[in-house]
Amino acid sequence: MTKKIIFLCVFIVANFNAYAQADKEALKKFMNDRFGMFIHWGPVSLRGTEIGWSRDNQVAVNDYDSLYKEFNPVLFNAEDIVKVAKDAGMKYLTITARHHDGFCLWPSAFTDYDITNTPYKKDIVAALNEACKKADIKFCIYYSVLDWYHPDYPKHSSKEIPLDPKSDMPKYIAYMKNQLKELITNYDPYMLWFDGQWEKPWTDEMGKDIYDYVKELKPSIITNNRLGKEMAGVDNKTTDHTKIIGDYDTPEQVVGKMNMDFPWESCFTICQQWSWKPNDKMKSLDTCISILAKTAGGNGNLLLNVGPMPDGRIEARQIKRLEEIGDWLKTNGQAIYGTLGGPYEPKSTYATTRKDNKVFIHLLETSASTIDLKQLPNRKINKAYVLGGSPVSITPHQENFTLFLPAKQHARTPYVVVLELNGSSENLPIIK
Repeated sequence: MTKKIIFLCVFIVANFNAYAQADKEALKKFMNDRFGMFIHWGPVSLRGTEIGWSRDNQVAVNDYDSLYKEFNPVLFNAEDIVKVAKDAGMKYLTITARHHDGFCLWPSAFTDYDITNTPYKKDIVAALNEACKKADIKFCIYYSVLDWYHPDYPKHSSKEIPLDPKSDMPKYIAYMKNQLKELITNYDPYMLWFDGQWEKPWTDEMGKDIYDYVKELKPSIITNNRLGKEMAGVDNKTTDHTKIIGDYDTPEQVVGKMNMDFPWESCFTICQQWSWKPNDKMKSLDTCISILAKTAGGNGNLLLNVGPMPDGRIEARQIKRLEEIGDWLKTNGQAIYGTLGGPYEPKSTYATTRKDNKVFIHLLETSASTIDLKQLPNRKINKAYVLGGSPVSITPHQENFTLFLPAKQHARTPYVVVLELNGSSENLPIIK
């Protein structure tokens, strides 16, 4: 009996360590990717209003909840969308399989409110998963923990209304687990992006339970931290990482604070709204590149969102912007992918990343003719040059040094200057 107990304990510890290692390696690979595509999409694109949030606001509940009967994106092509992501230099893709409105983009055995009962009928999640696997893009799934449509979730609107006394939260969580098992089993996502945990019916205990459940189903799966209340979010607050339920933090519509100890991912919209909106104002190329550079410079990932139109296509102007980002990354990608943030803290005019013996300085103020930086401790700069371009001269001073930037770079898109050092850049301290 004693030997059996000892064997069982060894088996449990060995498996726990294997799971923890798988999770750690998966998270490291994910963070090395640095850049991914977010897709917010569903029947609401027929109205051009925000997904989830416009229900019971801009769009009446009965109208919103009936949109799926008209949803027929006949021009949706998963391989085309994944190619857009690939050409943009994105390494992973996250689709809103179920947003706050409860509609499912996959054929779920546990609800009729899904893609099967639309005129389109085809499994959108499966199509994107297959296209991602072919293109070597990590496939990830967004899943809201709140569902204003489901009768067992206590809240049925984004508005502050009384909780439904007929709701049944344990029954709803069982429904969630069934759907999550369906998603993990059928599509094998690399990552799950949860959302909606701020509402009162949801507790940290529920979040911990779901986190443990998905890790049991797939030990190497990673999740963001929106199963629990602790997150940077739109306020970009400093979080207590010991209270986070999940594997990384999620600042929203803002570049996260520099953090070399805990992973994070900022999510941004390429326009203003998450889901498609006609004539929505789009971010400039310089703005997109600056966001990417500052995010990598703070040691985080960027999840950049697009919203397909009702027919399933991404707008041509958004595709063009993404292609421009991809063209920039063809020259400057080595300053983004697989790098660490720093050693200098990101500023409004520059950000820095590093790898091996190189420090990459992302110049965001392109009209500058010089830039002064503090000396790197115990390191000598062997040479400096524009990535993919000309040499850069340096004048050292006692506590800092000056880079003289090429005039031909002025007023162009943000660019990168490389400093090659006489030793590793990766163990340098953060310089404020």
